[in-house]
Amino acid sequence: MKVLFLGGAGMIGSAAAAEAVTRGMDVTVVTRSEPARPVAPGVRALRADVKDPDQLRSVLGREEFDAVVNWVGFTPDDLRGHPEFFTGSAGQYVFISTCSVFGRPVPQLPVTESSPRRQPVFGYPRDKVACEVFLEEAYRAADLPLTIVRPSHVYDRTVIPILSGWTAIERMRTGRPVVVHGDGTSLWSLMHSRDFANAFVPLLGNDHAVGESVNVVSGDILTWDQIHLALAAAAGVRNPVLRHRSSESIAVELPNWGDVLEHDFRHSMLFDTSKLRSLVPGFAPAVSFAEGAREVLAHYDADPARRVVNHDLDRAFDRLLE
Repeated sequence: MKVLFLGGAGMIGSAAAAEAVTRGMDVTVVTRSEPARPVAPGVRALRADVKDPDQLRSVLGREEFDAVVNWVGFTPDDLRGHPEFFTGSAGQYVFISTCSVFGRPVPQLPVTESSPRRQPVFGYPRDKVACEVFLEEAYRAADLPLTIVRPSHVYDRTVIPILSGWTAIERMRTGRPVVVHGDGTSLWSLMHSRDFANAFVPLLGNDHAVGESVNVVSGDILTWDQIHLALAAAAGVRNPVLRHRSSESIAVELPNWGDVLEHDFRHSMLFDTSKLRSLVPGFAPAVSFAEGAREVLAHYDADPARRVVNHDLDRAFDRLLE
């Protein structure tokens, strides 16, 4: 089975490529520059701007693929020419979107693939909604064999999955309070990149997924306090001090956090995984967040250069706690 990744040399793309090779797929990755992460052994790496169909033609020629995955479509302009180029030369065109496209607050939980998509303010999910609409029209009008995949919050050992990153870990280890938005009880879903890859790769070349959107989420539900406490335990901190502040007050001190808190993290998110499990029978997440958190801390503790404190953030936390 031949698979083409447009982009996909980042965290989740590289995990998916490695899993696809393990399953015996012939994987080609096209990136504009040297990938940020090493490509898996056995992956063919090509250079081109994937947003430019002329450059794609120059490196791919008339080659056909069973599945094409676009990891780097962020606005409809990034997708211009793709329906024409890949309709007829790809058995499936998979667009990587995001579960952030669902309007907050969600009118009904759990979130399903048919939950309302709406985001008039927050730029990243707003543009992903526009991409989905653009490609859906190509599916309806021009027979693009489209599958939309929506990850939620994916992490691996290199990612501390909270906005405050290593600064929060350092504060915990030195006995200082860490700010958590709201009252820490809103519900969230995290997924390890290995689990994402195990759920995602079987969708490639899956005829039942064409014409569908699929939320690829773990179903593992945690509160934001639990997320912080799991990271603290992995860092060897038994009794971390968590202090709660409203999203609005945090945004006053940290304006760049405003949109993501207001339109994403502050809302409880529960996902129905029925469609994913019907398309990938037997899938179940294998990496608990407790295990994932230990991987994260081991990675950061292995190299002092990775343990960087954001001093502006550190001071902003102190002001919020005064």
